[in-house]
Amino acid sequence: MRRRTKAPVAPLPQRDGIDPARVRLPEDPDGAWTTVGDHLRDRFGGAVGIARVEEMLAGGRFVGTDGPLDGEEPYTAGLYLWFHRDFPAEERVPFEIGVVHRDERILVVDKPHFLATMPRGRHVTETALARLRRELGLPTLQPAHRLDRLTAGLVLFVVRPGDRGAYQTLFRDRSVGKEYEAVAPYDPAVVLPVTVRSRIVKERGVMAAREEPGEPNAESRIELVEHREGLGRYRLLPATGRTHQLRVHMNALGLPILHDPVYPVVREDGPEDFGRPLQLLARTLEFTDPFSGTPLRFESRLRLSGLG
Repeated sequence: MRRRTKAPVAPLPQRDGIDPARVRLPEDPDGAWTTVGDHLRDRFGGAVGIARVEEMLAGGRFVGTDGPLDGEEPYTAGLYLWFHRDFPAEERVPFEIGVVHRDERILVVDKPHFLATMPRGRHVTETALARLRRELGLPTLQPAHRLDRLTAGLVLFVVRPGDRGAYQTLFRDRSVGKEYEAVAPYDPAVVLPVTVRSRIVKERGVMAAREEPGEPNAESRIELVEHREGLGRYRLLPATGRTHQLRVHMNALGLPILHDPVYPVVREDGPEDFGRPLQLLARTLEFTDPFSGTPLRFESRLRLSGLG
């Protein structure tokens, strides 16, 4: 079996907390590319336009291990090069990230509503990862897990890349205790506490997840903490981590989480309403540190506004 060589260290620094994109030139059995520029025009011309690729080459935006490339270099399969993508303009989420815990290995923060955990889709520089890298001077920071963009609360980041796998394994093996809080309608006809089990499917490009018949792949325990004026405060204990799981299960009970723009009805896309955050909070994280063996428990300092 042919062993894949390790990619060289990127010669470009991060920009706005975002790593440069890396390209490895593929084999060219048909001899279609005489120069590096030929390949780049074919590869990216459809997405950004040939003229933009030419501008990037002229501006030294594509960089190899020996410096900027002008596109006239002979095509060499296996060659690595890097570049920074053109970031879309993003509205700043007007809430700050709170640091709950920081040591040499991990960073635990309170992510605000509306801020994505990591770059994805149209959210790139306005993400918790990019902000924290910039503001704390931690360029190698990586998330150990992901919290939905509209959900606030605790997120665990790893400071050193070599440690990330050990913390990700905790989440993969369900060795992390997680407790959420939600504000939703109160209905005395809904008997609580209850454990909801169902099969949840989330298709790429489709806003809402759905439940369908079949072997359950999602489990949540729902408990009522208090209620008044038609609203309840709920403790949510997910045993699994499917996308939108808690929101789907609360909606299935007839208790859609307050200000949810997707469940039960997907609202039309439009400007963010920062005054109506989804009333869902990742309140606690609890696990045994994989390196020190120390039991750790973290609690969010944020509070939901929906019930006062």
